[in-house]
Amino acid sequence: MYDRILVPTDGSDVSAAAEQAAIAFARANGSEIVALAVGQPQPPIASAEAAMAIDPGLDDEVLLTRATGHARRVAAAAAAAGVRCSEVAMLDYAPADAILATAESRNCDLIFMGSHGRRGLSRLLAGSVTQKVLADATVPVLVMRPRPAHKA
Repeated sequence: MYDRILVPTDGSDVSAAAEQAAIAFARANGSEIVALAVGQPQPPIASAEAAMAIDPGLDDEVLLTRATGHARRVAAAAAAAGVRCSEVAMLDYAPADAILATAESRNCDLIFMGSHGRRGLSRLLAGSVTQKVLADATVPVLVMRPRPAHKA
């Protein structure tokens, strides 16, 4: 049904749950996974009060190393389940755009991702990568949200 599934991850618990579900789904359907991790650099902000120059490349290296680790972790879990997986790690100021571009360039026919389920002000301030992917994707998007805590 789906040949190549894009699985974006940010290394969070929400992403980890989506990754495991995506791997099980891919295994059941004989699909391949593309594990994508996007490090989001902070945009440079010019300050007239800056007393010293900071090399943004150092932060970028750390972000890319983390992203590579997240993608490798998904690939290792997929391999352990017998699912073919390729890894992609990159930096992008707009993770949703990177997800959409990777889905297109890697010929993915499904995007399987987690959502933190933010609401209200936190969603407004943090934005929603998932919402943008849902709005702009040209392929189906399967979204997993965290289970709400049950009140006793």
